[in-house]
Amino acid sequence: MAHPSAQNSLVENGTALTGILLITGGALIFSVNDMAVKHLSGAYALHQIILIRALIGMAFLMVLLARSPRGFRQVRTGRPGLHALRVAVILISNVTYFTGLAYMEIADAVAVAYVSPLVITVLSMAVLGEKVGPRRWTAILLGLTGVIVMLRPGAGVVQPAAVLVLISAILYAVGNLLTRRMGGTESALTLSFWVQAGFILASGTMGLVAGDGHLATDDPLWSFLVRPWFWPPAEDWPWLLATGLSVSIGGLMVAQAYRTTEAGLIAPFEYSGMPMAIFWGVLIFGTWPDLTSWAGIALICGSGLYVVWREAKLRRKGRA
Repeated sequence: MAHPSAQNSLVENGTALTGILLITGGALIFSVNDMAVKHLSGAYALHQIILIRALIGMAFLMVLLARSPRGFRQVRTGRPGLHALRVAVILISNVTYFTGLAYMEIADAVAVAYVSPLVITVLSMAVLGEKVGPRRWTAILLGLTGVIVMLRPGAGVVQPAAVLVLISAILYAVGNLLTRRMGGTESALTLSFWVQAGFILASGTMGLVAGDGHLATDDPLWSFLVRPWFWPPAEDWPWLLATGLSVSIGGLMVAQAYRTTEAGLIAPFEYSGMPMAIFWGVLIFGTWPDLTSWAGIALICGSGLYVVWREAKLRRKGRA
């Protein structure tokens, strides 16, 4: 029979690997959401996109809840205050991110957003008491260096829209730490259900207030927030379905990752969404990366792969 410490090591390794796979998959799937929202941002008000996306996402969650062993009972919660706070943080993060994304190239916006793993790592120490060793710090700083390489400060990439994305990244980090704190009592389905419910309430209210377009102006940034609503034509529904399903599936994966695995460990793997941002930029928007961008991607991806390798090798000996 295996020694208890060896069994515990196997369990820890399995949990860590599962968390890494979930966060990596979630980041890749979220990139579909980014691409679809950016594509739709030229015609739709942001709150209309969010409402349709949330309704599609909620329908998907309802099917999962109906088929899960605990059923709809699991949406009951004894922590309504924390859910409300988490929903507000994620909602504001979404609004600031997608407003910035509408006026930046997708790869540039995603690159700015990837300051969040560094924020998560710092906050995970201060708020959750998690230990982050020098190897993880090295990997995260390498990834951040890759982001800075891609941003090329002074080359015109950093702009007011990037400030909105930066605000979003900080709020995203806070939201994931709330997920980690609530993970002991709330399932991923519960967390996702209340987020979608909050999005439906907030965007529906915004539609009632501004959906007729009476607040719209000639300013493109403000117009994106308060354009008049219209019924989507048939050719837009695949994009709307893509954003609704991707944010639901990706949200479940990210929520499960952060509720079960140390935030400081899995945060660097969110960088895996960066190559997909480049891919969508090339395929959908015709923006090709240059050599500097590829250097940044190499640093970002290399940092995540380094953490995987070190974690697999050193887990038995304690935290890296």
